[in-house]
Amino acid sequence: MPEKSTENTRVCANCGDKILGRSDKRYCSDYCRNTKHNELNKDSSNYVRKVNNILRRNRRILARFNPTGKAKVLGTTLMEEGFNFAYYTNIYETKNGNAYYFCYDQGYLKLDEGWYALVERQSYVK
Repeated sequence: MPEKSTENTRVCANCGDKILGRSDKRYCSDYCRNTKHNELNKDSSNYVRKVNNILRRNRRILARFNPTGKAKVLGTTLMEEGFNFAYYTNIYETKNGNAYYFCYDQGYLKLDEGWYALVERQSYVK
């Protein structure tokens, strides 16, 4: 008895080309898989991308002014470099009520007269 022809008519979810290979394969190549993934996950308004760019810039600025893990800088200096105080990743409140604002692993605490204490996150800070 001759074998039945099981012609595979699956097509790539990105470009529509014929798919060869495994039966559960959805894309014809890594390029198409990545392209489709990027298309599905792009931000429709770019809002998330803009916020992430601001957070990364804030972190770079804090790290530049805090090379040793602890430093002190004027808020105006941070703003001149493009720091945006409205964006941070989390807040750590101490037992005595001080609030450290963090951009990933770099943080700051507002002091008197426009000064800010810069810190690097310690392992005990969650």
